[in-house]
This record gives sequence, C-alpha cells and structure tokens, in this order.
Amino acid sequence: MGMIRKAFGKIREGYLKEMYKEAKWMYQYTKRYWASICFYIAAGIFSTCMSLGGSVVSKYLIDAVTGVQRSRIGLMAAVIVFMALGNIISKAVISRISARINVEVQNELQADIFDKVIDTDWESLHEFRSGDLLNRLNSDVSTVAGSVIGWIPNLITRMIQFLGAFGIIFYYDPVMAFIALLSAPVMVLVSGYLMKRMRRYNKEMRQISSDLMSFQNDAFQNLQTVKAFGLMSLFRDKLRKLQQHYKNKMLEYNRFSVYTSSFMSIVGMVVSYICFGWSVYRLWSGYITTGTMIMFLQMANSLSSSFSSLVQVVPSAISATTCAGRLMAVAELEKEQILEEDAVEELEKQKKDGLSVELCRVDVTYREGNQVVCKGDFRADKGELVAIIGPSGEGKTTLIRLLLGLIYPVSGRAELIGADGVRCPVSSATRKFFGYVPQGNTVFAGTVAENMRMVKRDATDEEIIEALKAGCAYEFIEQLPQGINSSIGERGTGFSEGQAQRLAIARALLRDAPVLLLDEATSALDMEIEERVLKNIMTYGKNRTCIVTTHRPSVLTMSDHIYEIRGNTLEKVK
Repeated sequence: MGMIRKAFGKIREGYLKEMYKEAKWMYQYTKRYWASICFYIAAGIFSTCMSLGGSVVSKYLIDAVTGVQRSRIGLMAAVIVFMALGNIISKAVISRISARINVEVQNELQADIFDKVIDTDWESLHEFRSGDLLNRLNSDVSTVAGSVIGWIPNLITRMIQFLGAFGIIFYYDPVMAFIALLSAPVMVLVSGYLMKRMRRYNKEMRQISSDLMSFQNDAFQNLQTVKAFGLMSLFRDKLRKLQQHYKNKMLEYNRFSVYTSSFMSIVGMVVSYICFGWSVYRLWSGYITTGTMIMFLQMANSLSSSFSSLVQVVPSAISATTCAGRLMAVAELEKEQILEEDAVEELEKQKKDGLSVELCRVDVTYREGNQVVCKGDFRADKGELVAIIGPSGEGKTTLIRLLLGLIYPVSGRAELIGADGVRCPVSSATRKFFGYVPQGNTVFAGTVAENMRMVKRDATDEEIIEALKAGCAYEFIEQLPQGINSSIGERGTGFSEGQAQRLAIARALLRDAPVLLLDEATSALDMEIEERVLKNIMTYGKNRTCIVTTHRPSVLTMSDHIYEIRGNTLEKVK
C-alpha cells in the first residue's frame, strides 16, 4: 500500500500534470489520422505476434530435429518462414505509414504554429528572438511530429510484446517468468528521479540550442555591420562561448545517460545470467527440452528488450512533451485585436473617396512601462501630406505602429474616418487601408515582380511598371537583364539603399491604399529624387492621405501640416 500511495503521489506532482497537458495538446493534431494510426498499431501488434509465434514454433522445430517429433519438421519450418515473411511485410507497412503520417503532421503543425506567430499580437512576440522562433518552428515541430506516430503506438506494441513474452514463459515455467521480471522493481523505484532529471535536461538543451540559433541568425542578418566594425573576432569568440556552454551541458546530460544506462545494463545482465542458469538447471534436471530452453532464452531476451523499450518511451515522451510545451508557449500568445468589423466593412465601401486619420487624447505606453505619448492629438485628412518630426527615439516610429494596429493606446481614440463621417477604431483589421514603407531595407529575395505582387497578387505587368515609375524605381529596374523579372538577392543584394527604398515605395503605391505611411522612407534619396517621389505619391492615387516621419527640411516644405513629438507630447507646429 505504501508503494501505491507513493506512486499516486508522484502522479500528482506538477511535472506530470504539465506533461499530461502537453501530451493532450500534441494529440489534437492526430484526430484526422486516427484510422491510419489504428492500422499502424494493428500492424505493429501483428508483427509482434509473428515474432513471438516464430520463437514458439522454433521450439517445436528444434524438438523435432533433436528427435522428439521428427514428423513435424517440414510443417514447423514452413510456419517459421511464413511468420518471418509476415513480420517483414508488417514492418514495411509500418515504415510507410509512419513516414506518411509523420510528414503530414509535421507540415500541419508547422503551418499552424507559423500562422499563430503571424497572427500574434506584435508586442507579445518581443519575448522571443527570431532564432528561437525558428528553432521551435523546425526542431521542436519535428520532434513532436515524430513522437505522435512513435510514442503511443510503440507503447502499445511493446506492451503487447512484453505481456505476450511473459505469458508464454509463465505457461511453460512460472518461476522463470518471475526471474525475468527482476529488473522491473528497480526501474519503478528510480523512475521518478529519472523523469525529473530528463525533463530538466531536455528543457535546458532546447533553450541552449535556441540561443545558439538566435546568435547565428543575428550574426548573418547583420553581417555587413559585423564586417564594417571589424567585429569578426568578437562574434567568433561569442559563438565558441555558446558552443562551449552547449558542449558542457550536452556532456553533463551524456554523463547522466551513461550512468543510468550502465546501471540498467548491469541489472539486465544479472537477470539474463540468472535466467540462463535457471534454464540450464531445468534442462540438466530433465524438466524441459532443448527447444524449450532456447525458447526460454529467446523469450527472456524479448521480455527484457520490450521492457527496455517501454522504459525508453519515457525519455522519448519527455523530449516530445518538452518540445510541445515550447510550441504551446507560442501558440497561446495573445492574438491581434480586431475591433468593430462592421465599421471596417463600411470603410471598405468608402476607401476610394479617401480616409482621414485622427488621434484624440491618446496615451501610448509599451508593456514594459515606457510611455511615449501623453494626451496626444493628430489629424491627417484625405489628399494631405502630413509630416511628423522630432528627435530620434522620441516616438515617431511608435506612432506609425499605432496607426498600423501593432500597438494600441492605453487611453484616447485612434480612428480612421470615412467620407460620410463613419469612424472606425484602428486595429489589425484596418491595416488593409494602409500602404507602408518602413525604415531600412525591406526587399525580399525573389524577382522584382514577385516583390511587387506581395501587396497585390493579381497585379499585371503594366500596373507594376506604372507603380515603379511613380516610385522613381523603373529607371534602374528597366536596365536589369530581365527587367521586372530579374532576380533580387536576400535583403536586396545588388541594390543601393536608395534603390531599395524606391522599390519599397513603389510596392506600397501598387497596393493603392487610401493612407500611405512613410517612416523615414526617403532618407537615402537625394533631394531631387525625393521631391519627384513625393509629388508622384500625391498624384498617383486620388484622395490619398500621406503621413511621413522625417528629419529632412525638403519634406517639410512640401507638407500641408507638421506635427512634432518631443518629451511625450505630440503637438501641431504647422
């Protein structure tokens, strides 16, 4: 009774509850594959039965060969061949089904987590580095997908093998059956300790792997800066420091695994020798035949291997649930807000007539507690070019994020206003009314046309060229070997910063949104091209509202209104 109470006490421990929750989340992805999984389990059970049956039949074959029942040699040999072929066929079926379900679950899970990341509230993603997200999306998803088909089905088939082998041994010699189970109590006693240590090591190893991938991702994304500042040795040293940390933890885990497996191997070896000694004694005493002794040894080995496989299910389950927990952390992040969908639909009908943007008494504070704007007012009407100025770091880009529905005001109103006066609060749902050109290089790998069609999938070549001309980008695009079908490297390799900005502006214009946001988007252009681009922007589409963050006086002279953000205040200065 004391051992039973202790077992239930362990089940109530937090880490087992956590594992159960993670396993339950994992198996929501298997609902549509239950028929295949059941067939997979049935094939596994069939394979196990063929293997066990072959061992039993081999007993009778050996007895027949040694003179006990010579007339049955042919029959027994035929049965053994049949069972061996059945085992081979069932394993082939298992391999095929496993591969198909694995890749389908992996694709579905990966797509789902990717969608969750894409739809997650922008601020909520700040706790994750891009390398960590990539590691979860690839390595963790692969582990979980592999465990979906390998965990519970293997548990069932190995349990069948264990019970079958035990039942056969017990039928012929109950004492031998209990001798073969001598290692079981040892594993039960150490299981709780092993599970805790394995789960802790798995979490630590996953986190270190994510840190390493995040560092590598950051280094490659900023390789130009690394080279420009001569930081190569610094980054080399940091990589080796992370690798050493990974190595130390891996060796620590390996040491734990070696000690554990060695201990269990010694226990298994002792049990095997006892089984062998008992079999020899029973054969010597004339209680069993030679065939029975060989079957005993085969069954004892099958019992031991199935028990070891059952034990190995534990680290596999721990690894899978640990990865599932990391994926759950992403999947359960807060989704983006969608406000007043009816008003959004109403604006959709009026967007060709232009939209106005209004901020009224807004307070903007990041979740970390950093206040950017206090009681700020702002308005940009259709057909206007409105500039936002202010020192670096004061919140110009934050206002752009607010308008895009990436962050939300703590108080006050951020709204879009239609031609007939309908008001709609800014949220992720209103993002489709904005064209946006952020700071920096936002050109993607692919062709020029593919980059442009990201914002308008059905755009014709003529529409793309027209937008490129409006962004003053076609003059260098047409010089490329294949024009708009020319390939672009990652982050616009081969283009200057100014050319990349002009291409990004053209892409935003192609979207033909009623409001255009330019966040320092002309900073790399010379004054002559900048003036041409801004004039084209205001004439390219009717009633367009254009909001620009800038430091450049040339933009200010063209602006209808100017707002300044400084010291948490947002004021109109023109």
